Amino acid sequence: MDDVKQQKTRSALAIMLPLVKKYMAPYVGQLCLAMVFMLVAAGATAVFAKLLQPVLDKAMIGVQNDPSTIQVIIPLGAMIFLSFAVRGLATYLQTVKMNKISQSIVADIQNDVFSHFMTLDLKFFHKYPSGELVSRVTNDVNVMRIAVVDALTGVGSNVLTLVFLLVVMVMQDWHLSLIALTIFPLASGLVAYLGRRLRKVSKSIQGETANLMGVLGQIFQGIRQVQAYGMEEREKTRAGNAVLSVRHLNIKAARISNLSTPINETLVGAVVFGVVVYGGYRIADGQLTPGGLMSFIAAFALAYEPMKKLAKLNNSLQLGLGAAERVQDMMSQQSTVTDKPEAKELDAKVPNIRLSNVSFAYDGTEETRALNNVSLNVAAGKVTALVGASGSGKTTILSLVLRFYDPQSGSVSIDGMDIRDLSLSSLRRHIALVSQDITIFDDTVAGNIAYGLPDATPEQIREAARAAAAEDFILKMPQGFDTQVGENGVRLSGGQRQRLSLARAILRDAPILFLDEATSALDNESERIIQQTLDTLQKGRTTLVIAHRLSTIQHADHIIVMDKGQVVEFGTHTELLPKGGAYTRMHNAAIVG
Repeated sequence: MDDVKQQKTRSALAIMLPLVKKYMAPYVGQLCLAMVFMLVAAGATAVFAKLLQPVLDKAMIGVQNDPSTIQVIIPLGAMIFLSFAVRGLATYLQTVKMNKISQSIVADIQNDVFSHFMTLDLKFFHKYPSGELVSRVTNDVNVMRIAVVDALTGVGSNVLTLVFLLVVMVMQDWHLSLIALTIFPLASGLVAYLGRRLRKVSKSIQGETANLMGVLGQIFQGIRQVQAYGMEEREKTRAGNAVLSVRHLNIKAARISNLSTPINETLVGAVVFGVVVYGGYRIADGQLTPGGLMSFIAAFALAYEPMKKLAKLNNSLQLGLGAAERVQDMMSQQSTVTDKPEAKELDAKVPNIRLSNVSFAYDGTEETRALNNVSLNVAAGKVTALVGASGSGKTTILSLVLRFYDPQSGSVSIDGMDIRDLSLSSLRRHIALVSQDITIFDDTVAGNIAYGLPDATPEQIREAARAAAAEDFILKMPQGFDTQVGENGVRLSGGQRQRLSLARAILRDAPILFLDEATSALDNESERIIQQTLDTLQKGRTTLVIAHRLSTIQHADHIIVMDKGQVVEFGTHTELLPKGGAYTRMHNAAIVG
């Protein structure tokens, strides 16, 4: 059992020490200044406790016996006033300084966590729901923030205050100090035990909170479907269950963290009883003055406060450790798609793309392969179309060329260079993608169009919108190109969103163009207009088109027919149609439909 506890302690240190070393280093100077303020505040508290003896013995009892001693009251009172003023000012300064340091550290951690997420591949984002990732960056790090604030603000000041007051207690009477100190081992053991339990609960709280955020995110994103199918009550129940799970764990954490209060109060009461009884005997024997006993009790009472705060602080730290373990788990995730140390920069005018014996499965198993030994060529400067039933592997090919994933076998090359030997940034800089899964950000119309080219001029943005047949509807919006479109373009129709996506690709002006159902959300008239734009855009570019509407790809230079992860036919429209194969069946079905 002790080995398990030691292992957990080492685990906690393994988490916290690197974080402290990495994130505390830039703030060492400010930390030292805050420590000076802590020393002043702790010293002022000890001075107050020590002054109680002369106040009681000389200024109070002494005045009864000798009225001439009244002149000592004002200086002693002034010194007590000064100790309070100094302690208040020093406490304020160190609290503000330490809070600034802790907030800066947590901001650094949040930036690092998010930046690390941006280096990971799509496999990671498919593994973790977006709500959980948001929770790691916000909720988990916020729990860490509270722990860091409490730790930096509380540990130094409370420990120093406790030490100074213990010195005062020993100076007053070391016999009484021995009685008083019996409480500390018992209280420390209780704090450690409760802390271990809290840390376990903390990890569960963060997990359930992440689940709650995920559930709410899914409901809000799918609110059209929820209302269309009349599933409001079902979603209320689902969200309610998630809320209750978080509530239950928070109540459990509060119960554990506050369990120390009644136990510690009882222990303190027993100690004060012993101090009063034993102190009374020592006063009767003349070994202690009433002022000395009062000063000792005051020092003990004042020392009890930082002791209680340290117990609460341990609870906060344990909650923070639970959150830190979850954040550390995210930071330890590594991308499987990375640049090689000697990665080359792609610099191609109009490249060709080749897949050679490529096999790929999203989960890595042969039984669920999305592509099975696929070889194909996308000619430079030509339009190549991929057709086939849903699930035949068309979009997977685009994902592999974009290097969202690496194939389990075979290779993807551009101008004869394996894309795994190229830097990701230069590869993707050469590609413009228009997907059926359109992403519109909560930004202005202009900001969305210029997403792939942030330095674009207003005139370039306007020309791209015009080419995508989007300018007319944009100019009718309240602020034109400066209109906010809402989360995921909620203020736009499906066709308007797709036109903005097309304008984004047009503005990027990349030598490789991927069109994945680029006109699927458009009416026939809009599709005809944009198809003319796409025909112009495709000239002088290597274009790979995925389309279910065969009418949009009949003029492609090359058509590749996919079925169950394999290439089953290829050729031009006029070559494939008379063969009576898969393409013919698809074409006839489209006519009948």
